[in-house]
Amino acid sequence: MAITAAMVKELRDKTDAGMMDCKKALSETNGNMEEAIAYLRKHGIAKAEKRSDRSVKEGRVFSIIEGANGIMIEVCSETDFVASNDKFQAYVKEAAARILAGTKGNGDVTEQAQELEKENLVNLIAVIGENIQLRRAVRFEATGTLATYLHLGGKLGVMLEVEGEIPADLKLMDICMHITVYDPLYITSNEIPAERIAQEREVLAASEDVMSKPEAIRPKIVDGKIAKWFKEVCLMDQAWFNDEKTTLGKIAPKMTVKKFIRWKVGQD
Repeated sequence: MAITAAMVKELRDKTDAGMMDCKKALSETNGNMEEAIAYLRKHGIAKAEKRSDRSVKEGRVFSIIEGANGIMIEVCSETDFVASNDKFQAYVKEAAARILAGTKGNGDVTEQAQELEKENLVNLIAVIGENIQLRRAVRFEATGTLATYLHLGGKLGVMLEVEGEIPADLKLMDICMHITVYDPLYITSNEIPAERIAQEREVLAASEDVMSKPEAIRPKIVDGKIAKWFKEVCLMDQAWFNDEKTTLGKIAPKMTVKKFIRWKVGQD
């Protein structure tokens, strides 16, 4: 059967596969459109399996908030060229919406998301031709208020939940931007594990700066350094990104940050 340009276009419109792949599929199936679609799907699975061991260090983070529910996902590719591709970015947005609607739980939903998107990823790999992975997904089911921010076109993303009294002149987006810039590890010093503080004390106590001081005052010096460290790693105690003379704890004393995440593409 002769394969016409119109048949190739119809198959491409239905599958989004490349023109040459569509022409080959139609040739292999003697022009049968449904069999050609199945052929392309099998071809896509094979292509995905072949590329599955390739390193993926680029990609995009994307987040969606709908009422009290929010989702953040990271989808990775081999190159930033593909991560900047319109098809890739459209997929990331569509996948986030599907994952928000199709998962349950408050926290890590990566396995649910990967299972949900397995076939869609195979189809995308068949079209784009690179290894693409849905690396991680987290879901917030909030009792407070959610906010999110994507930086550098989605190369870094933040999502947080707050509750309590939010000052009228404080935008939650500003807190997200602060987290983007200062990368806090904890919300307050009260949540830092005792063993982590002990580890930091041990490192500081053995530092040349402390060891050079009289032994009797070394514990106080370490205490001072620990207090300074708290201000460096705790969100509520860090110098506020819009005004380094104050902190979020002082700006919003009646507001509680319940949780936040900060993801950078490819970061462990």
